[in-house]
Amino acid sequence: MTTESANTLAVARQAFAHFEHGLATGDWQAFFDMLTDDFSFWFPLGQFQGLNVGKERAIAFFHYVSEVYSEGLTLTLDRATSNETTAVFEFRDEGLMRGKPYKNRVAVSFDVRDDKICGYREYLGSDGQSN
Repeated sequence: MTTESANTLAVARQAFAHFEHGLATGDWQAFFDMLTDDFSFWFPLGQFQGLNVGKERAIAFFHYVSEVYSEGLTLTLDRATSNETTAVFEFRDEGLMRGKPYKNRVAVSFDVRDDKICGYREYLGSDGQSN
């Protein structure tokens, strides 16, 4: 692994830890602090479907996620991979979605620039009961 790849993975792992904390507790501030101002993200469905640009849009999205999963989600990390600019995390999550049982398999990628996260993409597929 190159030095650049190792740094990308280290930064992304820290961001993922903050991401996991946000999903569990609704406290996203540490994750938000790692985002660039021009942060962009792609989400596959709902009101945030497609490409979204700007840190403020990301803040709205992650607060919305906490509303949907108001009791938090528990994550189980299955694998992390990276190259010089991007890290991908594959995990399973479980909890309640609007009060109903929810389980899923998810892959998220973090693009890293200057020790911050500048991009995020999420891909998901049902692993059990979800709405």
